Amino acid sequence: MMIHVVKSKLHNVRVTEADLNYVGSITIDEDLMDAANILENEKVQVVNNNNGERFETYVIKGRRGSGTICLNGAAARKVCVGDVVIIIAYAMIDYEEAKTFKPRVVFPDTASNKLI
Repeated sequence: MMIHVVKSKLHNVRVTEADLNYVGSITIDEDLMDAANILENEKVQVVNNNNGERFETYVIKGRRGSGTICLNGAAARKVCVGDVVIIIAYAMIDYEEAKTFKPRVVFPDTASNKLI
């Protein structure tokens, strides 16, 4: 049996931009992507701590070291710049493997989105 588990999580990052006129996705600083083991084009769930919104999108690379968290396209309507969000990536793994699997959880500095 295969089950979905949390693979990666960026916990409490601050939205730095929202671009309604972009095709869609979430732009994430490449340093944060690497730290959380999140890949470009990977599907993620975004949970907005400020308003309770939860939605899915895909990741594009942001400039390394920039702290960028930018919601693009329709997702830009689900956030305000300054909101704190959690970004979660999931994986489908074998049930037995899931019993011992440990997700990669990253807690950046919420004010700057920089790695601590």
